Amino acid sequence: MGSLELGANQYGKAECRLVRVDRDGETHSITDLNVTTTLAGDLAATHLTGDNSGVLPTDTQKNTVYAFARDGVGEIEDFALRLVRHFLTAAPTISRARVKIEQYTWDRMGVHSFSRGAGTRTATASAEGDAAWVVSGVSDLVVLNTTGSEFHGFPRDRYTTLAETHDRILATAVTAAWRHSGLDRDWAASFDGAKQRLLEAFADTHSLSLQQTLHAMGERVLDGDDGLAEIKLTLPNKHHFLVDLAPFGLDNPGEVFYAADRPYGLIEGTVRRSDAPDAGLAWW
Repeated sequence: MGSLELGANQYGKAECRLVRVDRDGETHSITDLNVTTTLAGDLAATHLTGDNSGVLPTDTQKNTVYAFARDGVGEIEDFALRLVRHFLTAAPTISRARVKIEQYTWDRMGVHSFSRGAGTRTATASAEGDAAWVVSGVSDLVVLNTTGSEFHGFPRDRYTTLAETHDRILATAVTAAWRHSGLDRDWAASFDGAKQRLLEAFADTHSLSLQQTLHAMGERVLDGDDGLAEIKLTLPNKHHFLVDLAPFGLDNPGEVFYAADRPYGLIEGTVRRSDAPDAGLAWW
């Protein structure tokens, strides 16, 4: 057998919860984040001998997140970029950095009152040397069409019991991440536009499969923003099954459903520009 060696490795601080309140007189704004930092580089010594001289503590990474927030957060893509660029200079052993941020949305009810909004905005900044990449996105964006969805023509074998349908409920919780071609962007406008196009494509696509809907959503996002190189989507099929009411002497003309939480179909795919540059660190 051959000798053993240390393979790829990384470390960081996961899920640093951060809430910042910006106070403009009586009117307040809230930024609610979950921040994960990840560092990689020449870290063989700590793995092989326990020499920690090149290891920036994860507690230091956490403290850096909070300290940087004192100067303001702004758009989460910019905040992530500030952090990754700092971490590349924080220790000579670190050559790669990634910061992933989840932003929980809050809808304003008053000058200082809020209610939790739908969906979670996401951003990941990755950096190595002078290069940096940004991926924006959204997760847990739950959407549903009560009609306009079919599923039929699939192969059948001895284990197939699923009936073909020409009218069904289609529901999913969208997780989408889109990679930016550059860093000179209006992050807020780009995010708002991408999210709106996701919703519009889901709503107005007559679906013959969730895969078809996924591709339509990806195409719509990229077609509306030349600054995006590719988009990845994960769409769990939130199944709704028509309940058989015949044992109770009742019909069911597509009105009463059982919403199953598991198991569920999981549809994933990527839509990209054919001339898009390689992702580099963007997806790691």
